[in-house]
Amino acid sequence: MNLSHWIERHAQFTPTKVALRCGERAWTYRELHLGIDQTTAMLAAQGVVPGDRVAHLGYNSAEQLLLLFACARLGAMFVPLSWRLAQPEHRAMLTDCQPRVLVVEPPFVEATAALGEVLSGMRGIAVGAAPLGWQTWDGAQASAVSTARATRAHAPAASVSTPQSPVLLCYTSGSTGQPKGVVLTQEALFFNAVNSAHMHDMTSADVVLTSLPLFHVGGLNIQTLPALHAGANVIVHPRFEPGAVIDALQTQGVTLTVLVPAQLDLLAADPRWATLKAPSLRAITTGSTIIGASAYRQHQRADVPLLQVYGATETCPIAAYQRAADAPLHPGSVGKAALHCELRLVDDVGQDVAPGASGEIWVRGPNVMKGYWRKPAETQAALTDGWYRSGDVGHQDAEGFLYVDGRCKDVIISGGENIYPAELENILNASAEFAEVAVVGRPHERWGEAVVAVVVPKPGQAMTAERVNALLEGRVARYKLPREVVVLDSLPRTALGKLQREKLKAALRCNSDTAMDCRAALAMTKP
Repeated sequence: MNLSHWIERHAQFTPTKVALRCGERAWTYRELHLGIDQTTAMLAAQGVVPGDRVAHLGYNSAEQLLLLFACARLGAMFVPLSWRLAQPEHRAMLTDCQPRVLVVEPPFVEATAALGEVLSGMRGIAVGAAPLGWQTWDGAQASAVSTARATRAHAPAASVSTPQSPVLLCYTSGSTGQPKGVVLTQEALFFNAVNSAHMHDMTSADVVLTSLPLFHVGGLNIQTLPALHAGANVIVHPRFEPGAVIDALQTQGVTLTVLVPAQLDLLAADPRWATLKAPSLRAITTGSTIIGASAYRQHQRADVPLLQVYGATETCPIAAYQRAADAPLHPGSVGKAALHCELRLVDDVGQDVAPGASGEIWVRGPNVMKGYWRKPAETQAALTDGWYRSGDVGHQDAEGFLYVDGRCKDVIISGGENIYPAELENILNASAEFAEVAVVGRPHERWGEAVVAVVVPKPGQAMTAERVNALLEGRVARYKLPREVVVLDSLPRTALGKLQREKLKAALRCNSDTAMDCRAALAMTKP
């Protein structure tokens, strides 16, 4: 059986129950099942066969879910692209995965069509008006359905698809700054849904609000797909808007939602949040960045438990979590291993650490990725005997609750988004204006971390924050742009020339606002 059977079975049990709301449109389970049939026929008519990729670029929509379930039926892979990325980043991902079909929604059609030669061999489908050489979503579906009726053909059978078939290809940046495609199987998404059901006590009576982007496994897999597996109702917002979320919580009977800390901060800035009456809301789930006990208490509402979840794109993402009864007793913890997961904390040589000691978090379970798309070396480095090496450091208390202490990778997490220094450093180092460049994170009240570029200009070069960002503008997503630029005479390095990144971050944590203060902090920091 493949993932589309979830919807088919619910269409048999509860055909008139609303499965999905997107804007003004509501889909019953019967209508969602029919939509999957039509989308499957459309993709098959475009030549999609097992192993092919089908990419989507746009805000949250029903089309994304229809494409995912249709890919599951065909044995193809769905590739959700982040609308927050810049055109060069989309070019790199499309070049890497070479989708058979690319579906683009307004307002991204024009910029995507301008990629030109990169799209060679891809079938372009636009939701709405289509550029020259593309088809419209409605037209492509109508044509495929008409042809199927004329030939009395049925929607392609699911026999080509198995639980081990790859179905989701999500891109995440790597430590080299290059995007890596994480390959997740249908089995991984199924067990992730079971883990979510256990975490949230999720049933068909739930109403889930999704405001996180569906191009993230967090938006797609923490609650959205699990809710459809449970036969629940899902409300999807195209983008996160604090006012729209508050309205939905007040008026639409929402029982569960996921809100990352940056979203919670923006909601807290709305005067209505403090007095919000949402009698149906059972829990708010949060994650994507480390939340200590103080931050937990700041966001905890007296009437609604705040549940922490831990994981990564590579784990689908649910690897550990709190349940409602655990959350108030263990603030700052990310809970225990998921129902269908194992956790280990290991030292530098892969041996389990002593109880209470910190170690790298390793995860094993059927929800763990198959590997990185066409990157065998990176896959081998990330997976050891089925264990995913997270690069995060954590410890467990006497009751087995996991606490994340930090990251052994250099990733900066700002507003729930992963930003890898190497990507920005590679671009800036290519400029003749710099002798040295380092990109690090500085703690930030709202975003978790702020991106800081520490640069050493070449002699005679005047450097400003505007100039640094001008070199990056249009080449990376705007959320990756440095919020601060510090100019130094040199970067701290070891005797062997290795950048002392931790020393640099420690100096910046001194809340120094000027390069002189940063120099002084570096001078006082021991190597």
